[in-house]
Amino acid sequence: MSLPPEHPLVTGTTEASPLITAYRGTRPERTPVWFMRQAGRSLPEYRELRIGTAMLDACLDPEMASEITLQPIRRHGTDAAIFFSDIVVPLKQAGVAVEIVPGRGPVMGSSVRTAAEVDALVALDPAVLDDTLEPIRAGVARTVAGLAGIGDGATPLIGFAGAPFTLAAYLVEGGPSKDHLAARTLMHADPESWARLMAWCADVTGRFLRAQILAGASAAQLFDSWAGALSLDDYERYVAPASRAALAHVADLPVPKVHFGVGTGELLGAMHRVGADVVGIDYRLALDEGIRRLGGTVPVQGNIDPALLAAPWPVLEAHVLDILQRGTAAPSHVLNLGHGVPPETDPDVLTRIVALAHDWQPA
Repeated sequence: MSLPPEHPLVTGTTEASPLITAYRGTRPERTPVWFMRQAGRSLPEYRELRIGTAMLDACLDPEMASEITLQPIRRHGTDAAIFFSDIVVPLKQAGVAVEIVPGRGPVMGSSVRTAAEVDALVALDPAVLDDTLEPIRAGVARTVAGLAGIGDGATPLIGFAGAPFTLAAYLVEGGPSKDHLAARTLMHADPESWARLMAWCADVTGRFLRAQILAGASAAQLFDSWAGALSLDDYERYVAPASRAALAHVADLPVPKVHFGVGTGELLGAMHRVGADVVGIDYRLALDEGIRRLGGTVPVQGNIDPALLAAPWPVLEAHVLDILQRGTAAPSHVLNLGHGVPPETDPDVLTRIVALAHDWQPA
């Protein structure tokens, strides 16, 4: 299937943008920059807009989700917007009982830890998402239209989804976990049930990603927030096939695919091989080392340490400049954080980083 004729990549609106150019492996004239979790949290206009609205309700309100997505573009001048949503949205829309508890994160109505519980979950038909994701499609379309009216009108929108392991970890644990012990136990104790769970998660999250792209997103990012808890062998055996299946949902669509994980320095090559064009590298690994582990041929994204956003500007500036220079070891580099923007971050700091990256040139 091809993209719709009005898609920004088909019309040429975003194809030549710095972000898409870099994602496709060519170094643009300026280094593109955007921030994970740039939409929300640290912005006062976001906090004001969200008053009285629960997180998942905001995600499923096309007008609100679009406005939140556009706020950091207006304020910071980043080279991409990332759609305001949450990785558990497709779980909710598929029929899973889930809520996002402030200060804690996604909490499931019940955990999925036995073969019978897995069977009950996978009995929910992911095909219902063809209808229930309509608020997401509407929000993406509204956002793409809004981006056309900001600056040169060429800022691309990134769609995103959670990787199957991260979704499965939430489902098995019942909520956030530091070590994902129950998920890793199920993986080894009942590999057949684990495989069914992962296949279902791949279908659900792949449909979520595809819906965003067909509605107008010019790039896709798959987040595996918890994959850092896995050994390379476990990742390749029990996780990579499902991540590959999730990305297969969008393999026929000519948009760049980015894969990012937290604490995944030992998994970078395997994460690339599941079907990603670009690999995100978190702050725990030097960017040039990550590039080396990827063979020096893969476009990369990263990897400012979020802790340094609160440091004195000279310290942060030196850190950003060091990352930009290390990024020259790759065919192309998109500057980003090695995780998300902390809520207490001064928004003006993010604006200064954007300006610094846009003015910088390789030595």
